[in-house]
Amino acid sequence: MNSVNKTLYIPLYGKAYVSAKGLFLKDPKAEEIWAAEGFPLKGKAASKWLAYYMGIRSAVFDAWTAKAMETETQALVLHIGCGLDSRVTRVDTKDRRWFDIDLPAVIAERKRYFTETDTYCMLPADVREEDWLASLPQADSAIVVMEGVSMYLTEEELRALTEALARRFEHLSLLTDCYTTLAAKLSKRKNPINEVGVTTVYGLDDPLILQQGDLRFVTEHPMTPKTFTEELHGMEKRIFKTLYGGKLSEKLYRLYEYRKG
Repeated sequence: MNSVNKTLYIPLYGKAYVSAKGLFLKDPKAEEIWAAEGFPLKGKAASKWLAYYMGIRSAVFDAWTAKAMETETQALVLHIGCGLDSRVTRVDTKDRRWFDIDLPAVIAERKRYFTETDTYCMLPADVREEDWLASLPQADSAIVVMEGVSMYLTEEELRALTEALARRFEHLSLLTDCYTTLAAKLSKRKNPINEVGVTTVYGLDDPLILQQGDLRFVTEHPMTPKTFTEELHGMEKRIFKTLYGGKLSEKLYRLYEYRKG
C-alpha cells in the first residue's frame, strides 16, 4: 500500500483499542483485524488520546448513518473510503444494499476479512474518477458516509465528487469530516498521519463550497459530543476534552452534513 492507504491503520487501531476497553463502540472485527495485521504505529499515531478520538468519530458516524437509514428506507448506503472499517457490521443494515468503496489495493486487503453477500458489496474505485458510479444499481436515493476522506482530495476533486453524486441521485444525504486550511498547514509537521509518510493534505473552511445545485449544506455536527466524552472519567476526561474537545480542535476539524431532496 502507498502512504495514504496506510493511514487506514490509524483509525483501525483506535477502534480496536476503544472496543477492547468497552468505550464508545463495540467492534470485535476491528479487534480481530488489528490483532492479525499488527501494523507498527509509533509516535502520535499510537496515542491513546488519538485512539479515543478515532473511536468517538466512528461512533458519531455510526449514529448518523443509523438515523439516516431510518429516514431514507430505500436508499443505497455508500461508505466512501471504507478502509478496513466494519461499520457494515456495527450498524443494523436491515438488509439494505450497502457498498464499501475504496482504492483497489485497500479493497484487496479488505476482502481477506469481509465477505460479500446479496446486499453487501466491496467496490474497488478511485472516487476522483466518475466512472465508479456506473457500477451501482439504479436507485433514486443514497446515504453517503465519507469519514477520513476529504483531507486527501483537493478542493476541486472534492467538489467534482459531490457534483457527481448530486447528479446521480435525486435524494442524497451526505456526512463528511474536513480539515480546516489551518489544520492542513499544520499537518505537514504535526499530524499522526506523518508517522506513515503522509505530509500533504487539504483543508476546507467554508462548507458552502461543496453545495451543488439542490445539494445543500444542512448543519455542522459536534466531533466529540458529550454523549461519548462522558464515558471517560477523571483526569482522562479532562485531558481528552483539552486536546480534542476545545476551541483549538474546532479550529482544525469540522463535521458537515449535506442533503438533496
